[in-house]
Amino acid sequence: MSNAKYSMSFTTGSLFHHESVKLAELYLELGDWRSVRDKVVADNLLQSRTQSTLKRICREVISRLRTLTQNTLEFLITASHQEQAYLLWLAICHRYPFIADFAVEVLRERYITLKSDLTHEDFDSFFDQKAEWHLELDQITPATRKKIRQVLFRLLREADLLTGDNRIHAALLSPQLLQIIHQGSHREVLYLPIFESELKEMRR
Repeated sequence: MSNAKYSMSFTTGSLFHHESVKLAELYLELGDWRSVRDKVVADNLLQSRTQSTLKRICREVISRLRTLTQNTLEFLITASHQEQAYLLWLAICHRYPFIADFAVEVLRERYITLKSDLTHEDFDSFFDQKAEWHLELDQITPATRKKIRQVLFRLLREADLLTGDNRIHAALLSPQLLQIIHQGSHREVLYLPIFESELKEMRR
């Protein structure tokens, strides 16, 4: 088990679906993330009310998109809305190992063991377990911990992996998306609630 320090800065945002696709398109046009950031800030391309908010959102979105390959970014901008949401969820998992571990150890595990719901207690149990290995979690206040849980559940809903009443929604991957995912680490598909038998069917 890795005890590398978790980054918990995802509490500042959402899936940023529209913003992520926009910045991915801009990166494919400019070819450089610094240039993307400069143009977004100079032209307020995300239409933020304040520059501080604009910079924060831009920084967060870029930090996620940078984890995706060129091929994945190219697929992202032409993919369906649902496929885009799955890819952005994967990017979040790449960016934040805490979320990746939760996706594998809690979300997917509950799904494949036929437990269709995801509760706050599931999160709390996971958090307590990880806090034994990660001192940075043990130092988080109850209010911040509640915020982390709230944001994580919202991210899952925005990615269409969790319903409004906290039922796990199985991922439905197109053959094209599955191919893109398999170009990366084989662990990536574990970030999604899906059965091995379903994967085999999708590959056909």
